[in-house]
Amino acid sequence: MEFKENNSFSLDWDDRFTEDVIRLMDAIEATPPPPPSSSSKKRKSAVHHQDNLKTGRQLPHSILSPPRSFPSSFARCQSNTRLRYPPLRFGGHILYSFTEDEVENAAMELLKIVEIKKKEMGQVALGFDIEWKPSFQKGILPGKAAVMQICCDSQYCYVMHIFHSGIPQSLQVLLEDSEIIKVGVAIDGDAVKVFSDYKVSVNALEDLSDLANQKFDSDCRHWSLAALTEEFICKELPKPKKIRLGNWELYPLSNAQLQYAATDAFASWQIYQVLKSLPDAVKDPADKQSETISSQ
Repeated sequence: MEFKENNSFSLDWDDRFTEDVIRLMDAIEATPPPPPSSSSKKRKSAVHHQDNLKTGRQLPHSILSPPRSFPSSFARCQSNTRLRYPPLRFGGHILYSFTEDEVENAAMELLKIVEIKKKEMGQVALGFDIEWKPSFQKGILPGKAAVMQICCDSQYCYVMHIFHSGIPQSLQVLLEDSEIIKVGVAIDGDAVKVFSDYKVSVNALEDLSDLANQKFDSDCRHWSLAALTEEFICKELPKPKKIRLGNWELYPLSNAQLQYAATDAFASWQIYQVLKSLPDAVKDPADKQSETISSQ
């Protein structure tokens, strides 16, 4: 069934985005978040077909000289911090599913892809994220997790409208599989929401913020997905508020919503590939000694 673009965000919903609301959201986002828990492990599963142009994005492979080895593109990101990077856009196929049968078939397809990749690579990581309808009224809770997006490589991202389909059996199997790593930022919070809304566990979580800190010997930096995208992919991650804070429960999702959802999951997948290629930071002996003293 062909997907047709839907630009019909309801007028009532758009009317909520007044200048005052936008300024308030900017002020909230500008507030520094608390440092992540050191024990946290984290973040963020799709079939109407929407084909986008294929792009041959490749992860950086060249390695620099010691003291630590980094992909060459990482060095370019650091040297160009004053420049505005081009926007990141997922250029593969976005597979959108809405009904219970469609989501079930999409999850079965994903499981087959995962099995093939396991045989080739031994371990599989999926970019994972969810979206839901926010609430702008005091005392009104946000909506259920409405959309789940899973990216398995640079070619295919699955966008599942679970608000309408629920979580069918094959998708539950994929989410609960402890051998399939799900990667993202603040992914443990997404897992908590999925369990709260659907009573389904999301296992094998890898938080990209924690992983980045592991590579840089830092326990306190709170990385956003956008910051990681700029730092490691040299791209800007678009986060338009009218999309991000839009009504994710409406069917069908607009092309802009589908692109946003797929790009977020793709960014998580690609950042994970880069971070896993980096060596862990080597702690300074003085730091190790101070940690030993403080623990005594």
